[in-house]
Amino acid sequence: MTSVSLQGKAARPEAPKMNGSSVPWNKKTKQSKTLSDHIADGLIAILVVAIILVVLYPLWFIVIASFSDPTKVAIGEVLTLPKGTNFTGYTKIFADSRIWTGYKNTLIYAFAGTALNMVVTLPAAFALSRSEFKPRRIIMFLFTFTMFFGGGLIPSYLLYKQIGILNSMWVFILPGAVSVYNLIIARSFFETSIPEELHDAAQIDGMSYIGYFVRIVLPLSSAIIAVIALYYFVGHWNDYFTGLIYIRDASKQPLQNVLQSILLANQTNSNSAGMTAVAAQRFAEQIKYGVIIVSTLPLLVMYPFLQKYFNKGVMIGAIKG
Repeated sequence: MTSVSLQGKAARPEAPKMNGSSVPWNKKTKQSKTLSDHIADGLIAILVVAIILVVLYPLWFIVIASFSDPTKVAIGEVLTLPKGTNFTGYTKIFADSRIWTGYKNTLIYAFAGTALNMVVTLPAAFALSRSEFKPRRIIMFLFTFTMFFGGGLIPSYLLYKQIGILNSMWVFILPGAVSVYNLIIARSFFETSIPEELHDAAQIDGMSYIGYFVRIVLPLSSAIIAVIALYYFVGHWNDYFTGLIYIRDASKQPLQNVLQSILLANQTNSNSAGMTAVAAQRFAEQIKYGVIIVSTLPLLVMYPFLQKYFNKGVMIGAIKG
């Protein structure tokens, strides 16, 4: 009986032996790194640090140059640390009451626009991800067609004028209600990352498509929602061209256009105040650095909180199969 039972069982390979003692089968042996491995790791670390410095140094230079002495910045003495602290640029920027109006307008445009973008993009992407939705290929082709061909500036201006959204907040929100690029990312995410078995289970429980989308798909899509929301928010925040072309009322200008007006006005005032051309240029450069910090600071503060969702969402949405 014993011999028969032993023959009926598959023979299990013996675990490798190290120093005369057996190693448990389920534990992996750790391989020691060779000299070439250590050299490769060191080179990779040096390369990563160099890339980080190349990316971060311009931002750091703008920060320290924005409150350093403009003369020392101009002659190249400000490299790694600020010298001759001077907050004149920030004083000129925040002394203009228009900047607070610009901040308010931009926040309204960014949050309202992003909310509308999400309401339009996510349901459309979900519908286009369903294989049982027969017209999805034709509709996706029509969406993609708009990425390569547009009406142009003058037809767009005439259209906005005809529908009555010129010189209003709606010109920032309605024309860009959906981004085809973000739509494709969201559709790819729904196709590859949401198991079809969940829809089968929802159908067995009598759940409709809307219920399945709201109660199951959206809670499982926090990563891609954060990514798309960040894309849309940054796009609205940095929107400069729309305010330049379609807005004439100064009280409705976004932050980017207000900051440009402040920069140009202070440069003109410096020239008319009797400054030399060199001094006026240095003064304008300091205000320009301050304008960059003021316009990007909210995004720099917000991004670290969304970084983990950003990286995860982009990778998952980009993988097919």
